[in-house]
Amino acid sequence: MIKLKINNKEISVPKEYTVLQACRENGIEIPTLCHDPRLEPSGSCRMCVVELAHNNAIVTACTTPVSEGLEILTESEEVVQIRKDVLDLMLANHPLDCLTCQDNGQCKLQEYCYLYDVKETSYTGEVKQYEIDDSNPFYISDQNKCINCGLCVRVCDELQQTKAIGFAERGFKTHISPSFDFNLDQSTCVSCGNCISVCPSGALIPKIDEKFRYWETKKVRTTCGYCGVGCQLDLLIKNNKVVDVEPAFGPSNDGLLCVKGRFSYHFLSHEDRLKTPLIKENGKFREASWDEAYQLIADKINGIKKEFGPEAIGGFTSARCTNEDNYVFQKLFRADIGTNSVDHCARL
Repeated sequence: MIKLKINNKEISVPKEYTVLQACRENGIEIPTLCHDPRLEPSGSCRMCVVELAHNNAIVTACTTPVSEGLEILTESEEVVQIRKDVLDLMLANHPLDCLTCQDNGQCKLQEYCYLYDVKETSYTGEVKQYEIDDSNPFYISDQNKCINCGLCVRVCDELQQTKAIGFAERGFKTHISPSFDFNLDQSTCVSCGNCISVCPSGALIPKIDEKFRYWETKKVRTTCGYCGVGCQLDLLIKNNKVVDVEPAFGPSNDGLLCVKGRFSYHFLSHEDRLKTPLIKENGKFREASWDEAYQLIADKINGIKKEFGPEAIGGFTSARCTNEDNYVFQKLFRADIGTNSVDHCARL
């Protein structure tokens, strides 16, 4: 542990911390647009600048390591002005269509412009004019809203390891694109949507079935039902209907999802989805209660076991259940029913 001062308050932090980690660990919020704790710091957005009091140096908090006796100012006059200038520059190439933007209410660029009272850009001149790429079936890429923070590129490269997108061209024309400026449907993109979950500016947005605002929704944490990995995700609910899905930071997925967990949620409200157990009588199904269904299952199993023995019974479970559910299932068949005939659908 080492001692340092942040805004004239003395604190102790581990010596391997960065200034950003030290600040956030002590409840001091630093704005960031390109930072993600899962990635190597890049300092490219320059929103996290702080001032070192001993020499008035301006440094990026996410890339600067702490040191003994360091004195840090996070909201000095110069720091605040630099952050305003950074936002001013970003708005010079960003459409001010917040009223109709789908990302309204979740856009970090919008949040920081509000925080630092930056209403419009002071710069004039040429602005970016890119065609919107909606070739991917699950999301849209609008490079006119991109601030070139690089988060999507780094998540695709370092975490997803698909390497489907990167920085194209240089200078004013720098933008995010698949190789050779192909459309997304011609790239190696696997449609995991992890780039969408980190985009801070509305440049990457999911294709949705119905309009909603993020403040109209509530989040429900759950486990993805598509395989046994146990990825955690948040269902976004509006009017008792799932309208979107966001990855959550669970122990098995660390904020990442695959295409199924991220986009294949529409079955939840499908009109053909079963909502109650069905029992077949005289060749036709009728709705039944759970108690009645369980009793029928128990009676059938016990009857077959008594007449033909436990080996006449087999169990077949699903890869869409949790590992814990599948463990209990095989335990039921091996220990209680007395058969080893248990199989598992490990295919989707």
